[in-house]
Amino acid sequence: MHLKRPTLLIDKQKCLANIRLFVVKAVKYNLRFRPHFKTHQSAEVGSWFREFGIDKITVSSVMMAEYFAKNGWNDITIAFPVNIAETDEINILAKQIKLNLLVENVEAVGSLSRTLKNPVGVYVKIDTGYHRSGIEVEKYDAIADLINIIRRAENLNFKGLLAHNGLTYLQSTPDAICKVHDESLTKLKRLKDSLKKAGINPEISIGDTPAVSLCRNFEDVDEIRPGNFVFYDLIQQELGVCRYDQIAVALACPIVAVHVERLEVVIWGGAAHLSKEALNDEGGGKVFGKVVLLDKFGWTLPLDGTFVKSVSQEHGIIKTTPEHIDKFSPGVFIGILPVHSCLTTIMIKEILTLNGEVIHTMNC
Repeated sequence: MHLKRPTLLIDKQKCLANIRLFVVKAVKYNLRFRPHFKTHQSAEVGSWFREFGIDKITVSSVMMAEYFAKNGWNDITIAFPVNIAETDEINILAKQIKLNLLVENVEAVGSLSRTLKNPVGVYVKIDTGYHRSGIEVEKYDAIADLINIIRRAENLNFKGLLAHNGLTYLQSTPDAICKVHDESLTKLKRLKDSLKKAGINPEISIGDTPAVSLCRNFEDVDEIRPGNFVFYDLIQQELGVCRYDQIAVALACPIVAVHVERLEVVIWGGAAHLSKEALNDEGGGKVFGKVVLLDKFGWTLPLDGTFVKSVSQEHGIIKTTPEHIDKFSPGVFIGILPVHSCLTTIMIKEILTLNGEVIHTMNC
């Protein structure tokens, strides 16, 4: 493998193992598995899911839906509140595939009902406590009113309630993750019970990698939509969601300088490649990635005490230890496990398998 510049490496076997775990879990709990493709954004990686019988997917934009529709996916949910400026594009997609949209206000519903000429499925976005988007789960009457407007509208087929419990990412232990997950499901169940009294029996669709990875309670859930699990990353490892050896991507970066006296290494691999998302280290500093050594099998586990401590646009500065400083020299490529693999994939655009195969993403 001949590398020249920062390159995102992917271990296909780790990806397949991660997918298999979630397929097995979905079957065990009788859940429809609609994986989110926002992490890999690649037709090639998406095709690996077909090996497990997956035929329904989630995306985060109309553009992403168009990309995957062109690559043979014909049952797609756009799990982002509908952008009414894109109704022309939505109309075209709805004619080509089975398309589900996400709404949270009457303005979006009104615009869709006036402009759509082809039928779409519609989910109502529910906020179970994260306060990013959606109608607050306790607002039973407002939710019922919106659902009834959808049901009366032409070409809109009400499907159910969709939630993303981002609170799981704010926890520090697996037990805490499952606690907030259970609390979210309890709120959704109460909402569903209230709606059933009004003659509405909605599906419930949830999605977040931490909860789906760790938890065992999926009462009243019909569908799961995790996405990050296909690659995993340091955020998930820090939460206790995955092990280091389940992280399926590493950014290969060339070393351009070594400062032995400072125990620092300069790499070509900065915010333009890793983003500025960071974890906190024990000393109060930031961790923008953890360092692994590349080998013929892929990469090692992270080196103790060795991490990317700062990034500028192109530079990454690695802090290491006296025990490891002699492992670094200019011209050598080392690997960085990303903090947030979704962002790294968007920034790098192309992925390289361990066999040297180039995988393009929709951003190429």
